[in-house]
Amino acid sequence: MKLQKSTMLALCSVLEFAAQPGRQFSTGEIAGRYGASAHHLAKVLGRLRRARLVAAARGAGGGYRFCGNAKRVTLLDVIGLFERIGAPQAGAGRASREMELAVARVLREIDDTARATFGSITLDTMLKIVRRARS
Repeated sequence: MKLQKSTMLALCSVLEFAAQPGRQFSTGEIAGRYGASAHHLAKVLGRLRRARLVAAARGAGGGYRFCGNAKRVTLLDVIGLFERIGAPQAGAGRASREMELAVARVLREIDDTARATFGSITLDTMLKIVRRARS
């Protein structure tokens, strides 16, 4: 499964913020860390702000900080703001209707599994995985 660039930026940003909940991060700092433009990241952070996962402070020393609950917010909560897992697939062209239905059933099962997995992993769990990988 491949996530859109905006979705990956959102996940990485939220994880950065949740790892240091009291700290404010500038758009430029996060954009530089993940090789994104500040403009693109600002759009992503705006959506996260509207979802009340991050808060923004303007002015000198301003930036973004995490304001959610890392033990309750799941990967699916963030991913769902940017894309839909299980989006309709393009038609199979000349394939028979039975083949299309069989493939669609398998794809739905995969989507259900992905949704269940993303919905079961909290930001707190992801941060523990990152810490273990570092040590």
